[in-house]
Amino acid sequence: MTKQQILTLISIASVNFSSMICYSILGPFFPNEAVKKGASQTDIGLIFGCYAVCNLIGSLILGKYIVQIGAKFMLVAGLFVSSGCTIIFGLLDRVPAGPPFIALCFIVRSIDALGFAAAMTSSFALTAKIFPNNVATVLGSLEIFTGLGLILGPPVGGWFYQSFGYEVPFMLLGCFLLIMVPFNIYVLPTIDADPSKDSFFRLLKNLKILLISYVIFTLSAGLGFLDTTLSLFAIEKFNLSPGYVGLIMLGLSLPYCLASPLMGYFTDKYPATRSWFMVTGGFATAVGFCLLGPAPFLNISGPLWLLVVMLGVIGFSLGMTALPTFPEIITCVDQGFEEGLSTLGMVSGLFGAVWSFGMFYGPIVGGLITQNLSFEWAAVIQGGLAFVAVRTLS
Repeated sequence: MTKQQILTLISIASVNFSSMICYSILGPFFPNEAVKKGASQTDIGLIFGCYAVCNLIGSLILGKYIVQIGAKFMLVAGLFVSSGCTIIFGLLDRVPAGPPFIALCFIVRSIDALGFAAAMTSSFALTAKIFPNNVATVLGSLEIFTGLGLILGPPVGGWFYQSFGYEVPFMLLGCFLLIMVPFNIYVLPTIDADPSKDSFFRLLKNLKILLISYVIFTLSAGLGFLDTTLSLFAIEKFNLSPGYVGLIMLGLSLPYCLASPLMGYFTDKYPATRSWFMVTGGFATAVGFCLLGPAPFLNISGPLWLLVVMLGVIGFSLGMTALPTFPEIITCVDQGFEEGLSTLGMVSGLFGAVWSFGMFYGPIVGGLITQNLSFEWAAVIQGGLAFVAVRTLS
């Protein structure tokens, strides 16, 4: 690899790790803390959901204008905004319970989402630009750091919360993100490019891109659903502490982290297998969600070990399904679209927007179904979405 490729790889790996550890830290303890502050299950779902909506809007706009803004500036500015919001979010426990707390959660999370959208949209586009022939392999390798962030976030967050209270986890991780800003200013290369005349609507006119977008939506909806409901379900059913809930969440993120590099390398080496990976992974995801509760109509008990095993199945299958999607969309746009950073920025923006739409749907609809029915039925419905994705691709 060239020096530019190595520096880009280091930079984007740092972005993936730092961004995801700050995102995943909320899972083990924030829903429970929000309930103490007067938030309902639906309110918690909306707090997570507003992050996704702002991420969706930000991904579309920033993906379209990545050339005009500058990919490097977009990434660095996004990190800076996210670091500030993470620190501020850690101070919200001092806000009075009820509407003031809920309103400030919405505001801070919304601004944080725009920073996250900027960082991730530019990182995906830069990866595809600098590694055009090995996109899936590089993304799979980078997902190790995404997975590490997802792995370390819940247990570290849960442990710091139990040991030092609500504020410390956010303060530490916000400062860590802030350190990443000068580091990325130094190592990230600057890339000049010309704007493209293509649009997101033209991308979505391609039927295959539309179907892959639905697959991406089901993946992120599942993760968003688990973010907002799994911790409360585990605490209530198994009487676990937030620290142990964080360890259970390792069952989801660890298999994904381990599977991603292998899946990325294999789908780059054998591009024809990408559709097979997406179909097989989607089916495994559907089965995993149905057995997660487990489904009430199965009439079987749901011990803790079954929950952990099914989280592992879902995590591994997410790697199978998610890794082929981005390079497959790039393959579609290679036919009839202008080559360059601008088009890659739109693909990255589309990926981020669809992912964010799922992250909006999952917490809100999952939270509503959990509140009005049960976690078990909400998981079954989520599995049904994954099964529909399998049918559309097969």
